[in-house]
Amino acid sequence: MQSAQSGQIKVMSNKNIRRAVFASTLGTIIEWYDYGLYAAASGLIINKLFFPQLTQLGGMLAAFATFAIGFIIRPIGGIVISHIGDKFGRKPALILCISIMGVATVGVGLLPTWHQVGILAPILLIVMRILQGFGAGAELAGAITLVAEYTPVNKRAFFTSIPNTATNFGVLIATLTFLLFSWIPEEVLLGWVWRVPFLLSVLLFGVAVYIRMKLDETPEYVQAMEKAQKQHKQQKAPLKELFRNSPRELLCGFFAMGGHQALTYVLNTFALSYMINTLGMSKTDGLIVLIIALSFTLICGPVGGWLADRYGSAKVFMSGALFALVFVYPLFYLVDTKNITLAAFGMSAIYGISWGCTGGAQGAFLSNLFPTQYRFSGIAMCREFSGALIGGPTPFIATALVALAGGKPTWVMVYLGCFCLLTVIAVWVGRHLSRHDDDNRVAIGNNGSITSI
Repeated sequence: MQSAQSGQIKVMSNKNIRRAVFASTLGTIIEWYDYGLYAAASGLIINKLFFPQLTQLGGMLAAFATFAIGFIIRPIGGIVISHIGDKFGRKPALILCISIMGVATVGVGLLPTWHQVGILAPILLIVMRILQGFGAGAELAGAITLVAEYTPVNKRAFFTSIPNTATNFGVLIATLTFLLFSWIPEEVLLGWVWRVPFLLSVLLFGVAVYIRMKLDETPEYVQAMEKAQKQHKQQKAPLKELFRNSPRELLCGFFAMGGHQALTYVLNTFALSYMINTLGMSKTDGLIVLIIALSFTLICGPVGGWLADRYGSAKVFMSGALFALVFVYPLFYLVDTKNITLAAFGMSAIYGISWGCTGGAQGAFLSNLFPTQYRFSGIAMCREFSGALIGGPTPFIATALVALAGGKPTWVMVYLGCFCLLTVIAVWVGRHLSRHDDDNRVAIGNNGSITSI
């Protein structure tokens, strides 16, 4: 990055942009590898390792409750770390995120089980989940902010869709890991093998920290801070400015994320447990269905981002939510057949189309709601509070709703449909909120460089 004379511009090379996208994407993959591990483990082994004294349903609910705890604490981590990101820079905030997450994930792999220390085991598990949630609270919001501020506005949706899609790549790797482990005799898996994927993540964390330490600060953030210094403005508390100046944007962002959060955790966490524990499908079949569906998002997420750049992030965002609203009944009809081909088709259709559109468009939609000086905080608040209040509790709520309906998914369909409808309304309202005028505009120069003007 090179400074310009007053009235000129700051230029970022394509090499720096690629580095920023890679650094953000790698961190996000690691974050969601961790959460994917725990999500898969929640439906398969956490209940047996840490809650063996409970019934099968009670153990499942307890395992999903510890899953939800990580999401409940995420907004606190999001507030603290995004404040650091807005006040001191994106780079130190993202390094802090990945470091805390690394300690927590490796910690889970080192925990004693119920049979070793009794009640202390689930207590320590909850502590690790709190740490994991705190560190992850600003990871994806920071990744989206970093990429949005490095890349051209007319390609913002595509580039921000890459780290967002990386969430599913992380979950896919974790699910593949548990698919391999599902072939291991259960007594061996529960003995020590379950620890291996958690402990191996230490290597990924080391690489991610190193790459982020080599990254430059975003050009938009540097320019915004220089502008404030020239105008002799004191850097104010980002959250205070966020609530004072953008309350409507904050509400729209929160409810816009509702349908996406509910859809994500119905598909990647609840559905696995539903197929195996409620429908009686084998662990291998359930994991294969989820792996096939997740694979579609790796293509459809960036395609959704490309479409959002071409037709508008709000239109694509709403299209994804509307498809989920319409397809939720066919989804469960296909899954309930217990046929691996039909279940994979249903999961792939809703994951590929609905998640592809909402996941591809949300980075640009949320980024454009907030100005540079508190964009990180705004995105983190929208994502993490919807995650805490909607996403995290969804597997627990969906499991309880199936039990309430006698093993039928009727109320789960209603639950998911309501949140998708809320998303459509919120995005419709949010699309009419004007973009802040003080955002930097980014253009592509003749030499292939990216220019912030």
